Amino acid sequence: MTEFTSLTRARFLRLAAGASLAGLGGSLARAQAPVELRYGHMNPPASAAGIQAQMLADEIAKNSAGGVKVTVYPSSQLGKLQELAEAVSTGSIALSHNTAAGIGSLYEPFGALDTPYLYKDFAHLMRVMDVNGPVLKTLNEGLIKAAGVRVLYAYYFGTRHLTANKAIREPADLAGMKIRAIPFPIYNTAVQGLGAVPIPVDWSEVPTALATGTVNGQENPANVILSSKLYETQSHMMLTGHIMNAQLIVMNERVWQRLTPAQRDAISAAAAKVSKEASEMVRKTESEEIEKLKGLKMNVIGPAEGLKVEAFRASVGKLVQERFGAKFADLYKQVAALG
Repeated sequence: MTEFTSLTRARFLRLAAGASLAGLGGSLARAQAPVELRYGHMNPPASAAGIQAQMLADEIAKNSAGGVKVTVYPSSQLGKLQELAEAVSTGSIALSHNTAAGIGSLYEPFGALDTPYLYKDFAHLMRVMDVNGPVLKTLNEGLIKAAGVRVLYAYYFGTRHLTANKAIREPADLAGMKIRAIPFPIYNTAVQGLGAVPIPVDWSEVPTALATGTVNGQENPANVILSSKLYETQSHMMLTGHIMNAQLIVMNERVWQRLTPAQRDAISAAAAKVSKEASEMVRKTESEEIEKLKGLKMNVIGPAEGLKVEAFRASVGKLVQERFGAKFADLYKQVAALG
């Protein structure tokens, strides 16, 4: 064998080995490419809902060592409220958050969880909203079967209050007034029960609807009223506290099943942490936000200012019983049992 032949063969073997390693490296690169998930929602980035969405994305990235990348699209960039719920069901986006009533558009029993005056307190709400608890675990199984969507976790969204451009102290004061309602049955019932005319309006259209007089008022937690600057178009806030609710973070089931066990564990751990931290964040700042709204010249009316909360409770309760009492009777019993 000549020296030339030996050198050529040695060089060939080195090149072949290099090519094999390059191919392996390419396969490893593909295997290690991060899973990319889109999270679409309707809230501003600076709102509590927007903040917790980014918290989740950051925590998942940390837990998975960058193996799962969640990109958040706030402010209805990927669709309106109903469209976002449907997008998670079809898989066009992987993640979103919504009210329980919004999830009820995919699986009706979820709507019961946003029933007015349903929970005794924050602790009661969060026991019901525990994904490993008896109520939400059963509902989650139904949601997966019905719509191909699973609830990852829930966090405390706040207690909803009424805003308008005049003082409201009892249901009769709302006669004939058009109040924006989230476009789902339980919210229409809540607004009508308060004494007003419910006008379904998607959240993305609320500022314009208030500014143009399409609606005379709306209802939301203090953090939403503050972060969305509703004090610029609404002069009064009534502490009706008619709905204490959580938002549910949901994920497409097919996407979930395609993840590795390690990736699912990373997401589940992030979900548990964000659920707790976001809930405490909202809870701790509620009273501060109401004080900030007062400082922004919003007139806040509570029981001390003559607000008749029990009158609102009775009026809303009567209508809820008429429309949903029989349909959700068993679920209401299960919720009450956790109180």
